[in-house]
Amino acid sequence: ISVELSAYQGAIGWQNPAGKVSDPTAMSYETADSQKEEFRKYLEKNGIISQLTRVLVGLYEEPERPKNAIDYIKKYLDAPTGVDVEEMRAENDQLKQTVAELEAKVAHLTQQLNEKLAEEQEG
Repeated sequence: ISVELSAYQGAIGWQNPAGKVSDPTAMSYETADSQKEEFRKYLEKNGIISQLTRVLVGLYEEPERPKNAIDYIKKYLDAPTGVDVEEMRAENDQLKQTVAELEAKVAHLTQQLNEKLAEEQEG
């Protein structure tokens, strides 16, 4: 198949900068592999792999399998159960908006105060 692919690429003029016929799928595999490796390093660096391993070993070593494995994992990681994530995100967005409005109000009031102080110093 690779001989056929190389012949096809040569026929359509698929060449890399060095002038050699190359496999276009190889580049996508390299990109996907490098992204996977980068993500794996990220997980390892942040201790996620070790935490997940610890949780799974704990689940494996349980004498009786829990009915709800997700709740077991959440409990093992000290995560709250029964939390509506979408509701929390909406509340977070609302709070961010409120903070932005209050910061704008503080900036406006600070400007007014500075103007009043400047007027008093002039007069």
